[in-house]
Parts: sequence; structure tokens; C-alpha cells
Amino acid sequence: MKKYGYFLSVVVMLFCSLTCGAQKLTVAVAANMQYVVEELLPIFKTETGIDVDLVVGSSGKLATQITEGAPFDVFISADMKYPNELFHKGLATVPAKEYAQGKLVLWTNTHGIQPTADLKILLQSSIVKIAVANPKTAPYGEAAEQAMKYYKVYTQVKDKLVYGESIGQTQQFIDTKAADIGFIAKSQVLTDEMMGKGFWIEVDKKAYAPIMQGAVILKHGKMTNEYGAKHFFEFLFTTEAKTVFKKYGYIVSAK
Repeated sequence: MKKYGYFLSVVVMLFCSLTCGAQKLTVAVAANMQYVVEELLPIFKTETGIDVDLVVGSSGKLATQITEGAPFDVFISADMKYPNELFHKGLATVPAKEYAQGKLVLWTNTHGIQPTADLKILLQSSIVKIAVANPKTAPYGEAAEQAMKYYKVYTQVKDKLVYGESIGQTQQFIDTKAADIGFIAKSQVLTDEMMGKGFWIEVDKKAYAPIMQGAVILKHGKMTNEYGAKHFFEFLFTTEAKTVFKKYGYIVSAK
């Protein structure tokens, strides 16, 4: 019934697109979700006729931009905290709804380094720089810090840490060997361009708090493009979207 309701709404959206002219959406998306959302856009475009522009960054920085008036329609965060803060400020229409849970990995693109589950590899003298997303603005950076503390290596390695503004920049540090090793999202190592590149190991989920990722329709979207924003938001919870989330290593609800 829910699936029927969604596709009925898509038909209505297509009619509106043809008669009123589809207005392009601007979606703020956390860096760990960039490749996932890019894969979803052609499906959404086919079903609704709506184009979507993405603005990619750390969840915290995107939330700050929204607070300062950035004209985004939907916010896809890497946590629940930032979208809920926007809701409480009156900048989102409803509280954040969880669309997936993310996983953290330790990855290197440097030959001769093999990530270990207990993170003890980070203590080796050959590891000079460890890339981490800024824990103040990036949920995956916060999770990485929690994991290092869980395995009791944080104090010994904190001077080796180099911080990316987002998980995307953190990936670049490791990919270009500006850092020897680092923590990124599992979704990043499962992309076509990263598949088989370097070495990675999934960090045990017990080592960090669940990375519950939420999305919201923003006030700007409701005011200027309510149909498009609503349908894109609902699309994130369809079976089609969940299939892509799973492909990139995310945990999704069966509901």
C-alpha cells in the first residue's frame, strides 16, 4: 500500500511537472553519501522529471550554511543531530527521519601497510600521518575518535592526526598519500573508482556509537518547491533507494 501511494504521488508529480514546469531541487548531502545519491538521481529523474543539484560537504558545515540562509531544499545528513537542530530552529519542516546507518572503515592506499582490527597498526613508527574527518563537524570523524579511544590508542596517536573538512577530503588525503592511513565511510571504499584500491578493514561497530543518518525537508524547500522536496525526501525511503544504500554498505530498515 505504501509503495502504491508513493507511485501514485509520482504520477501526480509528473503531471505537475508537465503542466507547471519542474523546478530544479538543491540538496545538501553529507560527503559520505555523495556517490550513493549520485547513483539515485537518474532513477529519481526518470520517475519524476525533476533535476537535482547537489551541494556536498560535512554535515556540520552544511547545517551552518543552512542556518545562515543557504537556499537548500532537502538536507541529507550523516547523523540525526544536525537535521534535528535545524528542525528546532524552525529551518526544517519535521524532525529528522533515519534513512540508514553508516559503517566506519580504516583505509590505506600505501603499499606495505595492512590495517588491523584492533587499530594497533596506528602505533607503528612507519605511520606518520593519520587522516580523520573533523570530529566537530563530521559524524564519521567523531566515530573515528571514539574508535581510537575504545582501542586505547588515541592518546599515543593524537599528534599524528590530520583533519579533513569532510569525509570526502579525508579520503583525498589517504588516496594521494598525504596521509599514510585514515578513517572513512565504508560507502567510499565500495565505489567503482575505489574498488580494489589499497587495503581496508571495517571497524567493529562496538567501538563507536551507531552512525544513524537522517534527512529533513528544509523550510526553503517547503516554501519554494514543496512538491519536489517532498517527493525527493520520500524517495529516500523507497525500496529502490534502500537497495542502493545496501550496495554501498549501509544498514537500512526493512520497513
